[in-house]
Amino acid sequence: MTLTQDQPRHQILILAVERDPHVRKFEQFFLEEAGYRVEFIDNGEQALEQARLLLPDILLAEIMIPRLDGLSVCRALKSDPATQHIAVLIFSILSAEDRAHEAGADAFLKKPLDDVALIRSIGQLLAQHTPTKRNASGAN
Repeated sequence: MTLTQDQPRHQILILAVERDPHVRKFEQFFLEEAGYRVEFIDNGEQALEQARLLLPDILLAEIMIPRLDGLSVCRALKSDPATQHIAVLIFSILSAEDRAHEAGADAFLKKPLDDVALIRSIGQLLAQHTPTKRNASGAN
C-alpha cells in the first residue's frame, strides 16, 4: 500500500471484524460514506494476521468472533511494538467496556449499531492517534 503524491491525504483504513453480515453492510455503508476505506475479516486469527500486514489506522472488532476473540486480538496488537499504534475499537453486544479497556482497547461501543456514535468514535480515535500514525513522507 503506497501513497502517491497526487493523493490529497492518506485514506484512513479501518480493518473490521464482524460476523453478522447485516451489521457488516451497515458498517461498510456508514464508514465508506464518511470517507474511510474498510476491509472486513471473518475471524480473530485473520484479523491479527491482516493487522500485522496492512497496519490499519483502526481495528474495529467484535468480542465474540471465531478462532480468537476480539479482546485477545486487541491484547496481541497492543503488546507488539509493530502494531501497538493501531487504534482498537471494540464493538459488542456484551456490556464489557471494562474488559475491553483492560485488554488495551482505545474505545468501546455497545451494540446495536448507532451510525452517529460509530463515526464520532472513529473521529475521536483518529484525533487521538494522529501523532503516531504513519504518513507518506515516513516522518513522525
